[in-house]
Amino acid sequence: MSETRRKLTTIFCADVQDYTRLMGADEEGTLAALKRCREAMGRLIESHGGRVVNTWGDGLIADFPSVVEAVRAAVDTQNELAGFNARRPEDGRMLFRIGINLGDVIVEDDDIYGDGVNIAARLQASASAGGIVISSTVYDQVRNKVAVGFEFLVPLMVKNVDEGVPSYAVKIGDAKDETPPPQRSGPAQPQPAAQIADASPLPGRRRLFAVLGVIAAVLIGINLLSWQGVFWARFPILALAVVAAFAWNRNQTLFNRKITSLAIVALGIAGINLFTWTGQFWAVWPILGIAAVMGLRWSMRR
Repeated sequence: MSETRRKLTTIFCADVQDYTRLMGADEEGTLAALKRCREAMGRLIESHGGRVVNTWGDGLIADFPSVVEAVRAAVDTQNELAGFNARRPEDGRMLFRIGINLGDVIVEDDDIYGDGVNIAARLQASASAGGIVISSTVYDQVRNKVAVGFEFLVPLMVKNVDEGVPSYAVKIGDAKDETPPPQRSGPAQPQPAAQIADASPLPGRRRLFAVLGVIAAVLIGINLLSWQGVFWARFPILALAVVAAFAWNRNQTLFNRKITSLAIVALGIAGINLFTWTGQFWAVWPILGIAAVMGLRWSMRR
């Protein structure tokens, strides 16, 4: 018999706007696009520590131990899919709606049930095409932790829930919280794909790369101007390169971040070995150990 238990988790629910129309116009092309979008979404969910619980038709449910990472995964998903849709004809774009709720759920095997899931599905249904809507329980946890803005929406009525669920539309690309007074009762404003696509690379990260580049250039200049036959600047420059790599990895969505962190450490060790070369490649042993850990993480991913 399957084991049934309860847990508090963050539920991420997504589906495609006008999926029936898209299938009617081009079944094979729509299925191929859906598969590609789901693969991208699954990779982003995994990179933020979540897991895909279930998929059906054009829908997807995932859960996350971290509320903040769930919202970041949703923002990254809409950003990446906006780029994908920008290359498609307007009437063939696959625009996902995403709803996120923090709630108590029933867990049976690998699936989840309960009001927490129903609320996430209702939030998703209220989102605009290419948009994200979160519950107030999620908003309370992320309002000062994620570089997006929020807009208060009318409380949503959910089956089996006596009171309306306060909700917020995530305003991607607007880091300032511009929540209007609760008495507002209008519908969620559309989130056009062009606006979503503007939310990319962070100015703070570009500034960090510029500062690290200037420091590296200054170190090289000092080393050359005080040259005594030793290029000592190679070690601090290697350290700066590692710092830059970790800064890039913090917000990238192309690869699993934990595995990429291990790869950066391995490259740093290899660099130290080469800069202190005495005829022996001793870095092969720690790199082999890191490769084994990376392989285990890869094989055990959900």
